[in-house]
Amino acid sequence: MTRARPRNALPAVGLAVAAVVALGASLWRPAIAADAPPAAASTFDAATVAKGAQLAAVGNCSSCHTTSDGMPFAGGVPLATPFGTIHGANITPDRETGIGDWSQQSFARAMQEGIARDGSHLYPAFPYDHFTHTGDDDLRALYAFVMTRDPVHAPNLPNDLRFPFSVRPLVAGWNLLFLHRASFQPDAAQSAEWNRGAYLVESLGHCGGCHAPRNGLGAEKKNAGLSGGEAEGWYVPALDHASPSPLPWSVDSLTMYLRTGITADHAMAGGPMQEVVTSLANASAEDVRAIAVYIVASMGPTDAERTTRADGAQRRAAQASLDAVGSGATAGGDAATMRLGATVYDGACARCHDLGRAVSSAGALQLPLAVAVYDPDPRSLIRIIRQGIVPPQSQRGRWMPAFGATLTDDQLTALLGYLRSAAADAPPWPDLAKVVRDTKASP
Repeated sequence: MTRARPRNALPAVGLAVAAVVALGASLWRPAIAADAPPAAASTFDAATVAKGAQLAAVGNCSSCHTTSDGMPFAGGVPLATPFGTIHGANITPDRETGIGDWSQQSFARAMQEGIARDGSHLYPAFPYDHFTHTGDDDLRALYAFVMTRDPVHAPNLPNDLRFPFSVRPLVAGWNLLFLHRASFQPDAAQSAEWNRGAYLVESLGHCGGCHAPRNGLGAEKKNAGLSGGEAEGWYVPALDHASPSPLPWSVDSLTMYLRTGITADHAMAGGPMQEVVTSLANASAEDVRAIAVYIVASMGPTDAERTTRADGAQRRAAQASLDAVGSGATAGGDAATMRLGATVYDGACARCHDLGRAVSSAGALQLPLAVAVYDPDPRSLIRIIRQGIVPPQSQRGRWMPAFGATLTDDQLTALLGYLRSAAADAPPWPDLAKVVRDTKASP
């Protein structure tokens, strides 16, 4: 008498074999033969190179591939991740240390699949999960741009990743789970400008790289959209209906902010966003406006809650000083802490922020209009106060001094609690003292 085989055994075995075969196929990728560096003058026309330059600006390629004291696109920029540090690669057309022997096919595969010319897997800190949606014409323009840069002999720096994340072939499993290759599909119900903005945000702009939350394996939670994330220890606010901005963004104001880092009645760019703005200043004005059109639409219409928040922010900002607003019932802290916070504000902040910001003034934005006091996470405000905001090297612009060396943790905690109450009229941030300590310990 033979034992009956479970009815689902064969299908299960088949699925297991298929999974192993699929994983093996994804682990192994062939190398693409080295290619002679293209003769820039004869291979690429000036219009294509110029288009690639503007697209590289949308992608903010320089922030990961150019150090502050290095040659353009020669790599070496350290990127801290929860899994260790990854260094940006040399993407100049140097044959030995850059990508000078990469063909257009090699370049496109790296951008769309995360596979280097030699068949090795690139780490998804390089946002190929967004670049995979980039159109072929745009990839050709980007290739023309990078291949016409000055070649720089600069060996790539080794990454410093914890085991097992240092095992590159494991990235193949990440790709199976999280890399969804698909060309951008326009929405016929939307305008051409909206669709252009959506394409740039989802592909080369990779806005979700900072503005989307991530799971435990570092992949974006795609169903969460641009609902807020973090970058380099900074909280990155939502760009959807959950935007904490005290005043609603208009297309004009957001366009100006993205190109200059500052606009009326909104806080100036700080932290990682400064590099984005510096790059977008070199992008097509039409493309930057299209991005603004898409993002503002994503935030949705101004509802009653936003109107109430905006009215309150403008009312508090109209006061002669923040002290005149006072700390209300939302303070959540003891009276002594609120008094200490007010004292710190008077000594370190009031002389600029109570003046308000105007062209050529020595004043600063009234804090009831600053998004950082409304963020659901205080880390960005903590870093702004400690580190200040300084214009990019060799550029002019407004700045804010750093107070990290002058304020104790207790003073900073008290100041944050006071600003959260008096400026934002919002409930206190939980475990604020602990967040202040933890942020001080992080890079």
